Amino acid sequence: MTAFELAVQDAAGVTVAAHVRADRIELATALALGGLTPSAGLVELAVASGIPVHVLVRPRAGGFAYDADDRALMTADVRAAIRAGAAGVVVGGLVQGRVDADLVRAARDAAEGREVTFHRAFDALGDRARAVDELAELGVTRVLTSGGASRASDALDELRALVRRADGAIQIMAGGGVDAGNAADVAATGVDAVHASAKRTVVDAVPVALGSGAGAGAVAYETADESAALAIRSALGRV
Repeated sequence: MTAFELAVQDAAGVTVAAHVRADRIELATALALGGLTPSAGLVELAVASGIPVHVLVRPRAGGFAYDADDRALMTADVRAAIRAGAAGVVVGGLVQGRVDADLVRAARDAAEGREVTFHRAFDALGDRARAVDELAELGVTRVLTSGGASRASDALDELRALVRRADGAIQIMAGGGVDAGNAADVAATGVDAVHASAKRTVVDAVPVALGSGAGAGAVAYETADESAALAIRSALGRV
């Protein structure tokens, strides 16, 4: 059975995850930026839902090459997530186009035996097959990947190849543009899990500019949509 992981970025999303009986929550903020580390309060709220929570640890937007300060912050955030009751953490980093093995080891150790997922930094790698082997050896539980494409549904052959390469040594979870229309095709590649955000857009009004990317006026933000999440679950054959 293909697991269903719902990406959640706010309290409303946690409620949606509970209603649709997601197998896991990937908890983040700012999914429009690829996701950033959530607040301590949001982690506690999600953990209280009873659904296994995997906390994204990503300190900033942009690429995946991190300096010493970034690494120290990420390790501290992993420890904080585990203390708050997270079932696992989601991390990723690259060094000169390869897996940042030192970062992964530090996160693995700080996670104290909880699950570690390597996020879609994986899709920026040139040799993903080799990375599957390396991440399995590093003790990573699973890899989140779109198969190197912007949308997982555009890389079905690559996803099948990654599943064959993993051969049960590490889980392959497909994510990136997954919706009710393509979830079944993505699951049919043999991936262990499907990851989706099932978002809808909400338009709100802000009277003053709040920053260079947040002007005054009508402002849109995204949150999880229960009907979209239920449709994905149904497409996966889950009742």
